[in-house]
Amino acid sequence: MPNVKPSTVLGRQLGDELRRLREAAGLTTAAAARAIDCTGGKISRIEHGHVPVRTPDLDALVEAYGVSDPETRERLGALARRANRRRREGWWHEYSSVLGDTYRDYIEMEDICDSIRTFQAQLVPGLLQTAEYGRAITVASRAWRTGEEIEQFVQVRLARQERLKGDGKLELWAILAEGVLRQQVGGPTVMCDQLEHLADMAEQSNVTVQVLPFSRGAHSGMFGPYLLMSFPQVSAQDLVLTETPTGNIWTEGESEVAQYRALFDDARTAALPPTESLGLIRRIAKEHRP
Repeated sequence: MPNVKPSTVLGRQLGDELRRLREAAGLTTAAAARAIDCTGGKISRIEHGHVPVRTPDLDALVEAYGVSDPETRERLGALARRANRRRREGWWHEYSSVLGDTYRDYIEMEDICDSIRTFQAQLVPGLLQTAEYGRAITVASRAWRTGEEIEQFVQVRLARQERLKGDGKLELWAILAEGVLRQQVGGPTVMCDQLEHLADMAEQSNVTVQVLPFSRGAHSGMFGPYLLMSFPQVSAQDLVLTETPTGNIWTEGESEVAQYRALFDDARTAALPPTESLGLIRRIAKEHRP
């Protein structure tokens, strides 16, 4: 599974267009690389949206590809400027001191996608966490040492949740193993409040929560958490993020992404329906109540 730096949707859109122009011109990546004095590998990364395209390089590439139409050149230039600006701006840059590159990349993708499907075996998804639950998780991770760092990271979690509100709100579908509901993160009071919040969020029109109960036995989601991101642009491909103790892995290949779609469909089918899941969440919340 490729461990690649994710691309922005705008960067991928630009990369797709540059690839089509290169192929239409009958040029290899090696030939395109000579136009901007780089490696063929960099051309590939540009075409996948993994690296930004500087204006001089873009001008040289479209020249090499024989693009003479002023409107096309201006449109590509505008797309490159928007993609590069998107990489530099965003509320999350205020918290750069406590955010690693992978997490910043994830937040950037989350900010522009329109739906997320996720399976979680251990934790309530960050978009559905309360502050106290998120704080307990952050402390337990030992990735942040000072109280200030922990509080900043918790604030990032809460700021991300704005994507579930207002115009253009994110569609979230979360499937949780029953163990997520029973693990006493932060103690009984924190867990009770978290599950009540989870149940309240599950009643929102753009949030679906299903619980995969212990009684289902072995299932395809037992091998770890993952999430699928989808984007509103027609040409944009889905992305998958899988989490590991040593870092996160992005997957963009269509065949691999299709496997995760199938995994999610299996989990969705095996899990309790949303209404039954909601009832179970509220019952377990009462069990946690001090």
